[in-house]
Amino acid sequence: MGYGHWDDNAYAAAKTFRAAKGQDDFGYTADLRGRPAREWKVAPALDPKNVIRECRDSADHDDSTPIAVLFDVTGSMRRVPRIMQGKLGKLHGLVKRRGYLADPQVLFGAIGDADSDRVPLQVGQFESDNRMDEQLRTIFLEGGGGGQKSESYELAAYFMARHVVTDAWQKRGRKGYLFIIGDELNKPSLRAKHVRRIIGDDVHQDIDPASVYRELARKWHVYYVLPNQSSYFNDPEIGEHWSGLLGQNFLKLDDPGAVCELIAATIGLEEQVVDVDQALADLADVGSAAEGEAVGKALTRLGARSVVTSAVPDAGGPDDVVLR
Repeated sequence: MGYGHWDDNAYAAAKTFRAAKGQDDFGYTADLRGRPAREWKVAPALDPKNVIRECRDSADHDDSTPIAVLFDVTGSMRRVPRIMQGKLGKLHGLVKRRGYLADPQVLFGAIGDADSDRVPLQVGQFESDNRMDEQLRTIFLEGGGGGQKSESYELAAYFMARHVVTDAWQKRGRKGYLFIIGDELNKPSLRAKHVRRIIGDDVHQDIDPASVYRELARKWHVYYVLPNQSSYFNDPEIGEHWSGLLGQNFLKLDDPGAVCELIAATIGLEEQVVDVDQALADLADVGSAAEGEAVGKALTRLGARSVVTSAVPDAGGPDDVVLR
């Protein structure tokens, strides 16, 4: 993992080929949808059980920086992965070619409901080339959810805190970027039985979700993006919940089609490579001027720069996970 380079032409050719053959961009989802629900399961490459995901330097990329994008794939959120798949070239182009990061490596994952879904967590690998497209297309868009205004985001946060290692942090003390895209609340607690069944860790007490996010924030810039056209975009409880966990890094996005551009612009700001005006100008240069208005509005919470999250503990502090 982590070798190779993104190729726009290969990406475009693959999409054209699939369209000509009448093949769904998300072939794994299309295949499972044709089977009984009892046969639905996570693709082996995205199974989070008993695995560690790594973002390592390589001969091709000696300054790797991890970018993880995890989508809520329940109900109304199903459109977002398809938007991302259609704009991967722009995401990579902005981050890499505009100099926001030297050697980005991208991981995609999906979040569901561990109480009710058959595939509640999917986590891929960090990639630097067109395998990131293959990984995204392998995500199962289950479209479930339990209807309690909460999904298992805290389970995904636990995985990212405990099951990902990066050279960026271990060699350089640099945080990675984690974007969670969803529209609901965390579960009231991270259930030990979910950690055992889905991730495989020998945990026997439920865990306070806030403590998981505090631990996560030591090594990651963590953002929660709430896109419009989702069920709870205008629900103040959602904003209060995520602002309490992540401070300014709770972002509302008026145009769900601009999520890819928002991720790239946010990284550019955090890296202090661009200010908001330059980030929007870069979007216009790559043909995303229409999305720029929504991105600019979302970024007003971040200000000119200097992002601070309420969840960030002191660097090098003790293990902060709180058992219940």
